Amino acid sequence: MKETTRVTPRQATSAVANPEPELDPDDPLLAFAPYIHKQPRRNSLTPDLQRRFVATLAATGIVVQAARSIGKSMEALYKLRARPGAEGFAAAWDEAVGYGVWRLEDCAIERALAEGLYNPRANSLLCFVLAYRGRYREDVRKIVPGHPVYEWIRDEVLAEECLI
Repeated sequence: MKETTRVTPRQATSAVANPEPELDPDDPLLAFAPYIHKQPRRNSLTPDLQRRFVATLAATGIVVQAARSIGKSMEALYKLRARPGAEGFAAAWDEAVGYGVWRLEDCAIERALAEGLYNPRANSLLCFVLAYRGRYREDVRKIVPGHPVYEWIRDEVLAEECLI
């Protein structure tokens, strides 16, 4: 990563002002099996670029921004995602989108709370995010035998016991 020598960091070029996210080799999100091109070209999506895309997507929640960060087009990424053998990349992409959405929701809530009662747009944003979040939450008191979530967890636990 380049360091800026300017007195005012915001005057730095975009490559210096917006460094790439550091990739943690122990991050389970980046432990996916990347797609390996049979005949890689100069502009192929290498495993390193695939991991950088997933890391940026998890940090931002915005696919377009993550694609720009690695210098690739949306078309190239979606084509790679659809290829046989790229299932690991596709699964990591989906998981990264989930992390990104959580981050965007947190940012929206933080903004709405910071702007308080004086900005009706901030309050409507907060209402939207809370309503959207609540739609996908399960009340744990309702997860009883016969509930799909209960049965899914039960099957997973029984499968693990058989493997041990």
